[in-house]
Amino acid sequence: DVRLVESGGGLVQVGQTARLSCVVSGFAIDGYAMGWFRQAPGKEREGVSCIAPNDGTRYYSDSVKGRFTVSSDNAKNTVYLQLNNLKPEDTAVYYCAALGPAMSLSSWYECQMEYGQDYWGEGTLVTVSS
Repeated sequence: DVRLVESGGGLVQVGQTARLSCVVSGFAIDGYAMGWFRQAPGKEREGVSCIAPNDGTRYYSDSVKGRFTVSSDNAKNTVYLQLNNLKPEDTAVYYCAALGPAMSLSSWYECQMEYGQDYWGEGTLVTVSS
């Protein structure tokens, strides 16, 4: 069975950091493109970042570029999202998703437009308090 399990959310103060983990079982992440999404209260889900763990190519939405960093530990079959300089508007449930088979990524556009989401995690809530 495929499972994606996120963790690391919680209540943080403005300007602080959080590190989210997504532990994957059922397939090897180094053959997949992986993505992080978020859904804020009352808003639609949006893409945040994507990575091809095979070669480390990674991209970000404009709203988080320069503040968030996606990475992977292929030996642990885990994808991470480091959230720095958090803002109240970053408050959301963060989801990990498997986008589809891929060995590399070439652009944020590719992540957004050329992949669906094969598998989803249950999400982890990040609340940024001022």
